[in-house]
This record gives sequence, structure tokens and C-alpha cells, in this order.
Amino acid sequence: MQSSRILTASLVFALSFVLQAPLLATAQNHHVVPPAELQQATTSAAHSRQQNINSVEKFFSSEQAETALKSAHLDPVQIQNAVPMLSNQELARLASRADQAQKDFAAGRLTERQVTLIIIAAAVIIIVIAVS
Repeated sequence: MQSSRILTASLVFALSFVLQAPLLATAQNHHVVPPAELQQATTSAAHSRQQNINSVEKFFSSEQAETALKSAHLDPVQIQNAVPMLSNQELARLASRADQAQKDFAAGRLTERQVTLIIIAAAVIIIVIAVS
């Protein structure tokens, strides 16, 4: 009686394993996203992030930005150190706005005072986001 229960349990276990093995093998061969595609996405995201960091750092390294930061008693080094701490979304948004401000200033759509205020506001936002 006891040996028949053990035999039955063993057969049930073996049968369930045999029936599930092909399903497991198939699932392992069909990833939702291929590893090469994940690698490409990761590389692309890292490249995009680095471009955004460079754009924001360029914006804050201009002579006008340094003057504006000093007039507001903000440390340019603190801003540069805080930039990489921003999330990808925050960084992309800030880089886009910094690029647009530079283009608008070059085209004469913004005054020097307006650009100074934009620089100070962006710096304060970076510090607040990085600290929180």
C-alpha cells in the first residue's frame, strides 16, 4: 500500500516533468526581447544621456552663465556636480530647454536679462532636484 502510493506519486511527478519540459525549453528560446536588442537600447540610452549632460554642462559653462550664477551666489561647481544626478527625463527636458534658450538668445528673441534669469532658475531647479 505504502509502496504503491510512492510509486504513484513518483509517476505523477515524472509525468508532469516530462510534459512541462518541452514548454520550458520553448519558453527559454523565445525571449520577449532579444538580448542584442536590449544591448542596443541600453547603449542608445547611455549615449542620449551623455549628450544631454554635455548640452547642460555647455549651457552652464558659458561666460554669461558663470556671471549669472555668481551674481545669484550659486556655485558653478555645485551645479556641474548635480547635473549627472538628474533622472534621464529631467536631464532630457533641461537639455532641450537649455538648447532652446541658447537658440532664442542667438536669434535675438531673448534679452541678456531673460537669459540670466533662465540660467539662475535652471540652476536652482537642478540643485533642488539633486538634493531631494
